[in-house]
Amino acid sequence: MRASGNFLLFTVFFAISFAIPPVITFNGCYDLVWSADIKYFGENGQNGQSGQAVKNTRNSDDLTLFADGSPLTLDLAGLDGEKGKDGQEGKAANCKSQPVDVSYNLQAPSGGNGGNGGNGGDGGNGGSLNIYTTDITNLKQIYVNAVGGKGGEPGLGGKGGKACQCNNSYWSLETCTGNPDNSNYRCTTREFNCQEGRQGSNGISGLRGRDGILGKLTYINLDKPLEPDEPAATVTMATLKKKGYLLSKNKWETRNGAMALFSPGSIIDDQYLALTERIEKSFLLVWNAPQQFSKFANQKITLGLEKDQKIKVYIPDDLWIEATTQQQNKLTQFIIYNAINAEDTTQLGSAKLSGSKSNLQVTLIDKGQQSDLIATKFKIIYRTTRSDARFRSVSDYITRYEGEIPEELVTLDKNKFTIKIGQLPIKPNDFQLGLGVEIKIFALRSFAGYSAKQVITVKDILRPF
Repeated sequence: MRASGNFLLFTVFFAISFAIPPVITFNGCYDLVWSADIKYFGENGQNGQSGQAVKNTRNSDDLTLFADGSPLTLDLAGLDGEKGKDGQEGKAANCKSQPVDVSYNLQAPSGGNGGNGGNGGDGGNGGSLNIYTTDITNLKQIYVNAVGGKGGEPGLGGKGGKACQCNNSYWSLETCTGNPDNSNYRCTTREFNCQEGRQGSNGISGLRGRDGILGKLTYINLDKPLEPDEPAATVTMATLKKKGYLLSKNKWETRNGAMALFSPGSIIDDQYLALTERIEKSFLLVWNAPQQFSKFANQKITLGLEKDQKIKVYIPDDLWIEATTQQQNKLTQFIIYNAINAEDTTQLGSAKLSGSKSNLQVTLIDKGQQSDLIATKFKIIYRTTRSDARFRSVSDYITRYEGEIPEELVTLDKNKFTIKIGQLPIKPNDFQLGLGVEIKIFALRSFAGYSAKQVITVKDILRPF
């Protein structure tokens, strides 16, 4: 009874396995086995091409006019954007006859995907309107339409192509081995299936174009064309002296209520710009300096009109000047009393030792010939050595003095400085004949708030000069 019960259970299970199709479990192992056993029949449909995005629409032209109270109708509307191109439909699959009683799984062909729709074009912006009039009520006689164009509609996505279906989703084949008359005769039933094709995906519609923006009003309370402003300029000194220069700045104010200024029904951005003031200031260079102007004529000076309506002068770094500024109504006079090229302030040279011991002195020549204007202070480092340092470097220098030179020890004769080294608090032994000396002179030169430094080095052997 136990054996027959087991046989009955096996028979029921075996029968059910044939009656119910096997459940396909989608996991990595199944995919690997399925792809190895599957064969395709028919041909997949081609994907549809995507629609092209269209170009953006051109903005409306801007317009400038003088309003005198005459009725006007102005069409400054931007054009609507074009519709994006539709995507093409996907092609249907080519459904060939399904093979019958084959010993492998089958895959029916899929439909092609629909193409995506193209983006709609942007609408054109409304044209801007620049109006000159000294009577703002003249705008009431003007009807203006400066609406922006509507954005173009998006192109639609194409429909997906139809897929092929299986005529027979499941079938089985029996395979037997051995001789039917022998005990080793065995039969095996293998099951196969056909998977239906996938319907092609519909394409995605494009994006709608951006609406154009409203045109803007610029109101200019003048009856003549507004000159461009020039709040800054870089000009040669020759031009500033001969002709002067005019700096200007247009001041604007952002206001609301533009639509109420025009004829009823007008369409324009409600926020507008209005000219509130035009500032003009003249600049003139006055040369009262003893120096020859031709040396400075091509130098360029930068002028800037500041918020307080004063003109600020920017002098280049290579120019030292002594000047004052005078304001007279709309005229700024820049009066120069002295001018020096910066390169001429560091032209001390031709250093020479003379005298000995307490009469030892150094002379310097100002090749820039500006010492009558420039204040000069000196500092020195006096070092000695037993070596001759005139033609080679030495390392046994000993510093004997370091400090500023008192003014009473410096004399100036035209462009010649004489510094009395021997009068400094230096021991007499450090002035012995035959000693090598290095005198490093630091010159600080200043004029009208400017300053520059120069270092001059003298190397020699102390001897009767």
